[in-house]
Amino acid sequence: MFEKMFKVGDMAVYPAHGVGVIESIESREIMGCMQSFYVMKILGNNMKIMIPKNGARSVGLRTLITREEIPRVYEILSERNITVDKQTWNKRYKEYWEKIKTGSVYEIARVLRDLLRLKLDKDLSFGERKMMDTAKSLLIKELSIASETEETKIESDLNAIIAI
Repeated sequence: MFEKMFKVGDMAVYPAHGVGVIESIESREIMGCMQSFYVMKILGNNMKIMIPKNGARSVGLRTLITREEIPRVYEILSERNITVDKQTWNKRYKEYWEKIKTGSVYEIARVLRDLLRLKLDKDLSFGERKMMDTAKSLLIKELSIASETEETKIESDLNAIIAI
């Protein structure tokens, strides 16, 4: 199976952390074996992450979505005929966190949508509110870059879509 190779300067998405730029590709000796790593700087917080090149796929490193894929994200956020699982908040939190960790922009959109729906019926726990903010900021950053649009405009678009 073809493995996407990133090069210095490429934008990529690291699950649960968001969009970053590949700043360098470095080799390090680990337990007597030379390994190559992508050194990625996350745009939201300037955190640096070293990702083994041969393990990039398994950790979920992926390219940004394309402009053509953006309408599907908005479609997911617009869905109204959904049922939010009424399980305990900690089980729900764990399930949503697993979705965010997949790195899929569509799963992140579903988490945001579901938490917003849930918020209509009850108060969210602190963790759920924080997760909702995380999902929203991950979406805003990626959609902004993919569409070459200001983050404030994307946030405004999201707020309009999710307003009920």
